Amino acid sequence: MSQQDERPQVDRTDLEWCHEAVQGVSRTFALTVDVLDEPMSSYICVGYLVCRIADTVEDASRISPPEQADLLRTYDAVLDPDNDTTVEEFVTAVEPHLPEEMNDDWRVVRDAPRVIRTFEHLPEDVRNAVTPPARELVQGMALFVERYDDTGGLRIQSREELEEYCYYAAGTVGNLITNLVTRGDISADRRRQLYDTAEQFGLLLQLVNISKDVYDDYTAENNVYLPAEWLAAEGVPQDEVVAPEHEEAASSVVRRTAEHAASFLDDAQTYLETVPATDGNTLAAWAVPFLLSVGTLRELLARPEDALSKTGVKVSRKEVFAVVAEMSGDTNRDALAEIREQIAAQPYHRAPTSAD
Repeated sequence: MSQQDERPQVDRTDLEWCHEAVQGVSRTFALTVDVLDEPMSSYICVGYLVCRIADTVEDASRISPPEQADLLRTYDAVLDPDNDTTVEEFVTAVEPHLPEEMNDDWRVVRDAPRVIRTFEHLPEDVRNAVTPPARELVQGMALFVERYDDTGGLRIQSREELEEYCYYAAGTVGNLITNLVTRGDISADRRRQLYDTAEQFGLLLQLVNISKDVYDDYTAENNVYLPAEWLAAEGVPQDEVVAPEHEEAASSVVRRTAEHAASFLDDAQTYLETVPATDGNTLAAWAVPFLLSVGTLRELLARPEDALSKTGVKVSRKEVFAVVAEMSGDTNRDALAEIREQIAAQPYHRAPTSAD
């Protein structure tokens, strides 16, 4: 009997807790997990939580950058199969930084042993698919908080650095997903095309988030992802990105960032048209966030100034429901381009149908 066969089965209570936790920490990923079938639903759910723990630490501006980096390095050691550092050691290190009133993100950090225990009971090939990109994500986040340890928050300087950050935050997740969906019998050409476009799929989603969340990123986390060189070209000091007197100029940088995000749409669509529906994977799982990013870009390009205030930029619940309903049906890959075009033009729940 192999070592994999001797590994204990996943505790159902822990796995159910992981699924509930995803619902609290990410609306978008919760939608993805909900429209995946088993076992991929659980693989993606747990893999995402493994990454989310690091993301929460990296976003915590109230923790000093050196302490953030130390916590991230400790967490990376937990994920390293050749290191004896335990997840309990990570929790002990992070405990002094837990907020008195914890949100869903920090509850997951506090309960990291539950996430890691569940992850360690997944099949060996699944763990091998998740661990390298997850560790690259954690290491990249540590690199960035150390790079800006004198500013108290990230201050992205250039387009190149923006893409570097987005790679660590989301391109790695694109590779994680691809590692999982290509474990089976898949042609070399198809595998190559997936890896050629996986990072672009992740970069699209991350750049859309950066474009729409400027206000919250700065006011809640003291991070500015709009490149300093783009802001300077418009006469906007990076630390005044949400100041009312700079709204018009800063809005043009939001638009520029959104347009840069849109440059990854074609590659992301190619990824969706290529990804195999095996092991519980579904087209809907990845088409939903892709199409919602198209809708968010539509709103951003129409009103970029909303990203600079509490108003924020988002698609309506009605549109979300319409997209999920469409993709949860019998929609095939060939329809993606048409649906994308409809959503780029107007909210999908208002789009004309063949019955109109």
